[in-house]
Amino acid sequence: MSPATKDYYKALGVPEKAAPEEIKKAYRRLAKRYHPDANPGDASASERFKDVGEAYAVLSDPAKRKRYDHMRRLGAFAPGGGRRDPARPGFGSATEQGFSFDDLGGLSDIFSSFMNRSGRKAARDASREPRRGNNVEYAVDIDFRTAVTGGRVAITVPMTEECAPCAGNGASPNTPTARCEECSASGTVSFGQGGFAVKRPCPACLGRGRIPTDPCRPCRGTGSVRQNRKIEVTVPRGAETGSKVRLSGQGEGGAKGATRGDLIITFKVKPHRFFTREGRDIHVTVPVNIAQATMGTRIRVKTVHGKKVVLKIPAGTQPGARFRVRGHGIRKGSRVGDQIVEVQLEVPEALSEEAREAIRQFAEVAELSY
Repeated sequence: MSPATKDYYKALGVPEKAAPEEIKKAYRRLAKRYHPDANPGDASASERFKDVGEAYAVLSDPAKRKRYDHMRRLGAFAPGGGRRDPARPGFGSATEQGFSFDDLGGLSDIFSSFMNRSGRKAARDASREPRRGNNVEYAVDIDFRTAVTGGRVAITVPMTEECAPCAGNGASPNTPTARCEECSASGTVSFGQGGFAVKRPCPACLGRGRIPTDPCRPCRGTGSVRQNRKIEVTVPRGAETGSKVRLSGQGEGGAKGATRGDLIITFKVKPHRFFTREGRDIHVTVPVNIAQATMGTRIRVKTVHGKKVVLKIPAGTQPGARFRVRGHGIRKGSRVGDQIVEVQLEVPEALSEEAREAIRQFAEVAELSY
């Protein structure tokens, strides 16, 4: 395909109004057809493969496609160097509009420089623009009561911070930096094949575009150090294992003084020896002896909020019976749960002779009642 007559739509065999999916489908079909591996030794297939890749690289990028379409409407890629199409009213030739593309060094030069300048400028702007700091995710263990009632906990989070002595440029104080030749000082390098390209921070200069001539000792030229930050975190009332809170601006610092990332805290609630939880309800198990279960009694039960309530155990209570103490569970919003008390029959392991005799008499009476 001649540089002056590049018709990328024709190269892919799609109409000018083709949707992105249609362009992608056409590219995949043609790339598979003309791939060098499928056509060994065929120079024409190899050239066609390059044309297809070049066409897709432009038409798959909305910004590049828009610029290409604009220049195409001006006739920049039509055979004949930009003469108007009589069938398309409203568009004079480049010469008729008072200038000629040829005066600027040729159509191929115009298009390539237009694309390349824009790409290089975007890369330079991206490398100069301060990058927001990374988000940090951290898991925090909290005790059961704090999860129920809410509160504040102090934590120490390891983070990557900008090195203070070198201000993040990796060079020892008062020493110069050199232009990175690997990325031509852009801070990014491209990896791609067959029309696909991905930009990544330059591994040589770590995305800075400059390399220190005398690396900073504390950070070893990386511009960043690992430090521990002490932070106080508010635990919301009713927090559960897996609950998260996001602390805006408490993450890692951004490059060149940019905004910090966020700190995302995930809570893990430690088990309690007495209480368990189901939703908003608190569950406890309390022991009663056979006399209490048989005759009935009143017992004092501790709640998760630190108070004690008196619970009536009616006569004839069976093992595993449950009693509900309303309003002593977990409050979330306008709703509050209950505390569920389960009775567990406690059988003594050792008895005095007097107690043994009393139990024997009880057993005889109970046997007669059946």
